[in-house]
Amino acid sequence: MKLQPDHLDVQSILGYGPGWVGLGRNGVGEKIERSVIIGSRGELIDWDCGCFEDLSSEHFDQLASYHPELVLFGSGSRLRFPPPAFLRTLMAQRIGLETMDTLAACRTYNILAGEGRHVMAALLIEPAN
Repeated sequence: MKLQPDHLDVQSILGYGPGWVGLGRNGVGEKIERSVIIGSRGELIDWDCGCFEDLSSEHFDQLASYHPELVLFGSGSRLRFPPPAFLRTLMAQRIGLETMDTLAACRTYNILAGEGRHVMAALLIEPAN
């Protein structure tokens, strides 16, 4: 699916499909085919987890280190919730976390980033079948 957002002054997700997301930064598009953290302040960070089963508390500790207002966790092709123990650091720092499938996280990220929120999307990008 291709998204056509209003002109945003922040990096935005321009499209997505099985095994990829399209990111727009500084007028340049990029196709990303790996798990990634995308931030409304320009962050683009490889997220070292190929699938949901690879996740650990360290992955969520990494997110907390950027001190966002909110984290959108895209759990892959279907909705899956991380164990509460993985979220301790986020909770201790009072950082919100919303879990949804990756495609819903992409759409939600654009809305919140466009509103000027300090949001990060942690997206599991699973290989296309």
